Amino acid sequence: MILGIGTDLANIKRIQGTLDRFGDRFKNRVFTQVEQRKSEARKDVAGTYAKRWAAKEACSKALGTGLAMGISWKDMAVTNMRSGQPVMAVTGWAAERLAQMTPAGHTAVIHCTLTDDHPWAQAFVVIEARPNEGGAT
Repeated sequence: MILGIGTDLANIKRIQGTLDRFGDRFKNRVFTQVEQRKSEARKDVAGTYAKRWAAKEACSKALGTGLAMGISWKDMAVTNMRSGQPVMAVTGWAAERLAQMTPAGHTAVIHCTLTDDHPWAQAFVVIEARPNEGGAT
C-alpha cells in the first residue's frame, strides 16, 4: 500500500547561486558528508546537489510533513546503489515519522527517482508499506 507520495522541482541555477553565496555553510546544513562527496565528485556539481535538494523536499512531502514540522535536512539522505539507482534513507525525526505512518505488520520502503534537464532537477518519492512475512511487526 502507498503511504505517501512527494515530488519537487529545483532550479539548478538557484542552487548554484546558493552554493556560490554560502558554500560550505549551506552544504553542511543541508547535505550529509556522503552526499557532499558524491556531489563534489560529479562534473555537474550544482545539478547533483539540486537533485538531492529536490529529493529531500519530495521525501518530506511524502512523509506528510514538509520541512516545517521538525525534520532536519540531514534526516533525509540520498545515496546510490552500485547500479547508480538512488536510495533515500531517513534518520532522526524523519525515521520516527515514517515509523508512525507504517501500519503494524508492515515494513516501509522508500522509492526515489531523480532526473535533471538543465536548468531543472526533479525528484519523485513514493513510500510503500509492504506486509511482513506472516504479518508480524
